[in-house]
Amino acid sequence: MAKNRSELVAEVAGKTSLSQTAVNGVLDALFEVFESSVAKGEKVSIPGWLAVERTERAARTGRNPQTGEEIQIPAGFGVKLTAGSKLKAAASNK
Repeated sequence: MAKNRSELVAEVAGKTSLSQTAVNGVLDALFEVFESSVAKGEKVSIPGWLAVERTERAARTGRNPQTGEEIQIPAGFGVKLTAGSKLKAAASNK
């Protein structure tokens, strides 16, 4: 079962004294910090919970699946999310 953003906001608001509007604003600000930090190449780490960082991908040769023709895939960047110890422990407790 997946939880969407509005369900997450409602649950966090229910566990705190904040309104759903305030929680939504905090989430927006958090994601803006993630976005700007990753764009600068900085790692964001929340000990025990998660780490977010930008990774580099080297240029490589690939294949067009429709024609089988070799193509050059340029170097680029990706994002890596790493689960922390508390999140891993929660996952293993099912």
